Amino acid sequence: MKIPMKKMGPIDFILFSTIMLLVAIGVVMVYSASSYSSFFNPKINDSMYYLKRQGLWAILGVIGMIFTMKVDYHIYKKLTAPFMIITVLLLCVVLVCPPVNGARRWIPLGAASIQPSEIAKYVVVLYMAKSIEIKGENIKSFLYGVLPFMIVSGFFSGMVLLEKNLSIAAIIMFVTLIIIFASGAKLKHIFGICGAVMAAGAAGIFFESYRMRRFTSFLDPWKDPKGDGYQLIQSLLALGSGGIWGAGLGQSRQKCYYIPEPHTDFIFSIIGEELGLIGCTIIVILFVLFIWRGIVTASKAKDTFGTLLATGITSIIAIQAIINIAVVTGSMPVTGVPLPFISYGGSSLVINLFAMGILLNISRQRSNS
Repeated sequence: MKIPMKKMGPIDFILFSTIMLLVAIGVVMVYSASSYSSFFNPKINDSMYYLKRQGLWAILGVIGMIFTMKVDYHIYKKLTAPFMIITVLLLCVVLVCPPVNGARRWIPLGAASIQPSEIAKYVVVLYMAKSIEIKGENIKSFLYGVLPFMIVSGFFSGMVLLEKNLSIAAIIMFVTLIIIFASGAKLKHIFGICGAVMAAGAAGIFFESYRMRRFTSFLDPWKDPKGDGYQLIQSLLALGSGGIWGAGLGQSRQKCYYIPEPHTDFIFSIIGEELGLIGCTIIVILFVLFIWRGIVTASKAKDTFGTLLATGITSIIAIQAIINIAVVTGSMPVTGVPLPFISYGGSSLVINLFAMGILLNISRQRSNS
């Protein structure tokens, strides 16, 4: 199959620069957050261990982004079915892999691993963008428009939920609702689905004891300061001790075995401790810039497929960033959602950057270009 490389307009410089800045900050902060624990870990004994790995993944991801940035995004219409089949197979394979911390989310591949749920998010977006363009006005019908998408998204979300990954399953459903709303579905259908999704989420929390404990600890983390409330308390201590200007890059105390694996989901608290309110504000501004340019890209796309694809890709990053920052600051229950581009994670970073290339390609084919 030949990949079309037609002449396109310039990339969105603000969007591209924002993504690259977030990736660069992520690599630096992964090193800063992980250097102490990796140096004193007898199995690693290398302060630059996570820096080397994240740096390598960042390079591979940027190469992938540049490639997909040059490929006409319409090619993915033809690849939607194969992508969906491969993703389902990967989601099945991960269920028979050895569990890590009680959850089966990764497929080990030697020195690396792949997280199928990260692929599933974008595959659902791709499927919806293609199908809604075909359905057209039928999206206003619940039976023929909205319901089929909820069934498909619910299936992928359910597969992810089997991995003990409620957070990513919820993100898939949230993004589905955003795309359905952007496509012009009736508000009464959307509100009805929102109620059903919220009820399902509440049931997912209530019927799993560890999730229920996380929820109650979020309401009052000091009730169990050495148990379920420990991580949030340490995160708040890190943010509070950073003040306005921060303690300085590399000077975090909380990363010294107080916050478990500080280079992953709670890296924002290390940013707050080392770079202070100023550093946290810069991160938030960069994500706001990303969301703004993503919305502009979606609104100026030359067709419905491009609009919905850009909407979905932007929504995934936006929702993850909002949830992660809310969790770290104690604004919602603790859940395992990484901060996009910044938290440590090879497969997540590479997959996100491939998706960014698609978003940038859509920006190169604006309707007014």
